[in-house]
Amino acid sequence: MTDAPLIAILDDEPEIRRLLSAALEEAGFRTTSFARATEFEAALRRIQPEACLIDLGLPDRDGLALVHRLARDSGAAIIIISGRAQVQDRVTGLELGADDYIIKPFEPAEVVARIRARLRKPQRDAGAGRQQIRFAGWLADFDRYSLTSPEGAQTPISHAEAEVLRMFLDNPRRLISRAQMLETLGGTAGESFDRAMDVRISRLRTKLGEDPKNPRLIKTIYGAGYIFLAEIA
Repeated sequence: MTDAPLIAILDDEPEIRRLLSAALEEAGFRTTSFARATEFEAALRRIQPEACLIDLGLPDRDGLALVHRLARDSGAAIIIISGRAQVQDRVTGLELGADDYIIKPFEPAEVVARIRARLRKPQRDAGAGRQQIRFAGWLADFDRYSLTSPEGAQTPISHAEAEVLRMFLDNPRRLISRAQMLETLGGTAGESFDRAMDVRISRLRTKLGEDPKNPRLIKTIYGAGYIFLAEIA
């Protein structure tokens, strides 16, 4: 079990923490649980979970602000588990960097399946096993979750941004439709997924120094999808 992925659970309800821990450990994961954001953030200085399950209704911190910071600074997959069921809540959570959004009440088996989907490594062809890939003078490091520019400047990328970039690097110069994105990256079809993809791609373009009016690397084919135009080294 020492090599099993570690899942961090942040929820102020003891029964939710117990339910999630039991389901995840039965499925072969390791878990660690926290009731308060301050305890969770202190623990992140010592541990590196593969995924974090975050409740938004925390007693000591705004859950959305925490999600945003994690997406910016951590390579962990971030899954929100919340009773907030409005579409705008889901869209906001995904825009701030969450990889997925599960509404309470939930089935533990669904949470396990969503985590497995988020942690599943995509099948690769010539790039199998490569965690550092060069393209157009850039270096993408998927172990460190970083981009290094042709001039040597390093920029962190979130887990969600890394997933999208990896998808592009695995499929250079090919049209990638919304349906293919949904199949590759997982999630639930609909407005919130489409909006989240648009936000992640916009952030990637910014980090790659793209002109939003005339991007060179990630081209939008309106009504069809996206094409990544860089040559892969």
